Amino acid sequence: MRAVISFLFVVLIGVAARADDTSRDTARDTARTAARATIERQIEAFRRNDAAGAYAEAAPQIRNLFPSADSFIVMVEKGYAPVLRPRSYRFETAEEAGEDEIAQGVSLQDEAGIDWVALYTLQRQVDGAWRITGCHLKKAPGEKI
Repeated sequence: MRAVISFLFVVLIGVAARADDTSRDTARDTARTAARATIERQIEAFRRNDAAGAYAEAAPQIRNLFPSADSFIVMVEKGYAPVLRPRSYRFETAEEAGEDEIAQGVSLQDEAGIDWVALYTLQRQVDGAWRITGCHLKKAPGEKI
């Protein structure tokens, strides 16, 4: 009888652990999907020349550095022009950089047909929304400088 009870206990522990893992995987997938949606909204706002829409996807610390949508767009034009109107883009791997932070890779091709790799960093805000905290941009391997 003890053996049966012990066996049931082990089975129940295993089921609970798998349920917890599944719950964590679902939360992780939900967070990554939400982070990608934030990047997509910003890129689509850039494509529409919607400075306010693109600016809204930036995290508060970015908005503090660039206190208006116009100053934000000027910064993007000068240092991140390939993300303004990419011909195409696709999401690559994402990594959690902490409980409320994600680093999301994006491959894109600019208007001139040059391939780029962007690494976006995002942070979940207190309201649950994901906002962009940075973007590291470099030409894709094999592209001439």
